Amino acid sequence: EKGYETGEHAPGLKLGGCGAYKAAHHIIKTHAKVWHSYNTTWRGEQQGMVGISLTSGWGEPVDPHSQPDRDAAERYIQFHLGWFANPIYRGDYPEVMKNYVGRKSAQQGLGTSRLPTFSVQEKTYIKGTSDFLGIGHFTTRYVLQRSFPFLQVSSYHTDHDLAELVDPNWPAPGSKWIYSVPWGFRRLLNFIKTQYGNPLIYVTENGVSEQVQCTQLCDEWRMDYLKGYINEILKALNDGVNVKGYTAWSLLDKFEWNKGFSERFGFYHIDFKNKNKPRYPKASVDYYKKIISANGFPNPREVMA
Repeated sequence: EKGYETGEHAPGLKLGGCGAYKAAHHIIKTHAKVWHSYNTTWRGEQQGMVGISLTSGWGEPVDPHSQPDRDAAERYIQFHLGWFANPIYRGDYPEVMKNYVGRKSAQQGLGTSRLPTFSVQEKTYIKGTSDFLGIGHFTTRYVLQRSFPFLQVSSYHTDHDLAELVDPNWPAPGSKWIYSVPWGFRRLLNFIKTQYGNPLIYVTENGVSEQVQCTQLCDEWRMDYLKGYINEILKALNDGVNVKGYTAWSLLDKFEWNKGFSERFGFYHIDFKNKNKPRYPKASVDYYKKIISANGFPNPREVMA
């Protein structure tokens, strides 16, 4: 979407309303081809796994008693996660995506939908091409219904007819798009369980950046964020969600797309101005080490001898 729709990321193409859908279509078909290639050539010998990693926020209806808001929240998830997961786990794009993009394309006078279609053979070929689902998750939005007039220039963002809101009380320690809303993760994981047949899940990205560089490397907000989100994964495990592994994002401060080195997600602070790029542990390093060694949260009452 940022590479082929808005042009914010490489390759910087601004193909509004169709570029992201075309790129995604190729990604999904290519993914399936790779899965089948491994399945037929290497799996027998190596017994490995091939999956896909998808990043998605959680969408919560502003008013849970409002059907339009609930429908909008459903669209939020389907236009993010379902866009890729639905073809891979169920054989086709989500119905709501086909309906909304198709209707808006017709209103524009287009003969066909801006959302490409899979042939019957492609649907069969793509369905089931994932031995596990990787999930990147960072934040949550409140969602409500908002109609965009079809006279506007078409775009992925206006196709789903919704508005995203945040609660000003949610902690926002890092990048302007990340708010700490741990309970959204449990809901997302349970959604995956019910929608896609409880697949094996590896959390491939979860973490928070910092806006202000703390000179003492005292990133308490990162520890609070990790504690909240990991705790919700534990709740999801108790719900029966099949989460097998967790990877915090990230080990080191690094290059973040078009934000360069300005957004720091790392446990280790990197001095980018020094040619040797020295690394310094932030406070979260010790905290995360304890979580890893305990395979859970250490007992706060335990006194180190």
